[in-house]
Amino acid sequence: MRRILYIITVTLLLFTQLSCEDSKKETIQPNVETEIVEVNKFQITNLQFEKNTMVLGGLEERNFTLGIQAKGTIDVPPSNRTVVNALMGGYIKETKLLVGDKVKKGQVLVVIENLEFVSLQQEYLEVKEQLTYLKSEYDRQKTMFEEKITSSKNFLKAESLYKTAKAKYGGLHKRLLMLNISPKKVGEGVFTSTVKIYAPLSGYITKISVTKGTYVSPAATIIEIIDESHIHLELSVFEKDIMKLKKGQKIKFKIPEASMDFFDAEVHLIGTSIEKNRTIKVHAHLEDEGSYRFIVGMYVDALILTKNISAMALPAEAIVTVDNRDYVLLLVSKENENYSFKKVQVKTGSFNDGFTEILNVDKFGENDQFLIKGAFNLLGE
Repeated sequence: MRRILYIITVTLLLFTQLSCEDSKKETIQPNVETEIVEVNKFQITNLQFEKNTMVLGGLEERNFTLGIQAKGTIDVPPSNRTVVNALMGGYIKETKLLVGDKVKKGQVLVVIENLEFVSLQQEYLEVKEQLTYLKSEYDRQKTMFEEKITSSKNFLKAESLYKTAKAKYGGLHKRLLMLNISPKKVGEGVFTSTVKIYAPLSGYITKISVTKGTYVSPAATIIEIIDESHIHLELSVFEKDIMKLKKGQKIKFKIPEASMDFFDAEVHLIGTSIEKNRTIKVHAHLEDEGSYRFIVGMYVDALILTKNISAMALPAEAIVTVDNRDYVLLLVSKENENYSFKKVQVKTGSFNDGFTEILNVDKFGENDQFLIKGAFNLLGE
């Protein structure tokens, strides 16, 4: 009996000592803003909650649009892009423009100098003068042939010389016009060794390949001009998504290197052939394109909207990504002016208007509350 009482007494003493030690541990708390109760649990006071303007909220039913992911660039129609070159080679005598300059149609871009221009004008004037004599001789031979005064041989020779000179004159006249040299002034004996090259359309200069004194051949590019009055999206869509495409579908796109804002567009044309990389081209028109400063060549990420759905969602601010996984803070309890939260992993879907679709909603109850503002302050640390 004494042995039993002894064991009971010792056991009570040990239990009392352990209880005291636990009580001491519980009373010594670190002075920190947020106390991590467990690895996946967080506890904050009401004062901290209000000071950090935190907000609670539940799952909401929201409309989302499913779509096709696509990548592409800002572009312009081929008619709005031009390459300027010289019809005849020569040396750049004058150029005052820089990349980015805006030019108007008909504005002088560069001045080219070449002595061959003088030779061309000289040849034109010689043929022009010969043409007057050959026309007169042709008319005379024709009259004499009709009156049977001369032979057909003389008449045919005069006719051949006249028509050959006439054809040559016409060709030289056209060449002068294409070089922007006035045939009228050449006819008056006013020659020039320079020609001016004018802008074929209004737009912005995107490339200049010459400097003053550079020799350019007829095939060389001198200047490139792009008219940005009408720009569009040129997207690439993978073969697996082609059957979902329709003309008129709305598009949301962003330019990741410049802005995270989304802009609107609409499918205008769908390609009819598949590229080597198993994609198809989609041509889209921008909505309200004049309100933004888009630049040709910008890289875009786009979502071609194909279907509307209704799903449960949380504000995007409530979701924090840690190590490529998405988490939310679920309210466990609110007691004695303290909030207790549990970190829960979620699977996310579509995004729309500041809300993110939650795919694994079956893990949560209808009345569950989440920290929808301020979660990053806890999970992001």
